[in-house]
Amino acid sequence: MKARGFTLIEVLVALGIVSIALIAGLQATQALTTNATRQTDVLLAHLCAENELIKMRLSTQMPGVGDSSQSCEQAGHVYDVRLSVLPTPNPSFRRVDAQVFDGNSPILRLSTIVGRF
Repeated sequence: MKARGFTLIEVLVALGIVSIALIAGLQATQALTTNATRQTDVLLAHLCAENELIKMRLSTQMPGVGDSSQSCEQAGHVYDVRLSVLPTPNPSFRRVDAQVFDGNSPILRLSTIVGRF
């Protein structure tokens, strides 16, 4: 009578194949989670930067040349928004860069031109 079933080698090979597939799936899931978190951070940072640039555009005075920093809270997370106002060749316009940081990590940078009306 011939024995039925799998040998130990066959079981170990199948177990190795399944473990490789599970590790690949775990890495793919981790990449998706990281990308979703990054996308959320970029969206919230974009809101912070746009808010600061819109405040500057709506101001009745030309912004002074120099750097400033503000904090911005979005969805319970506090970001640091650093504004840099630079002169342009035309004195009626100023370049404004808004860079958003999460701690020491830069997330987003937006630039615009602000002019006199």
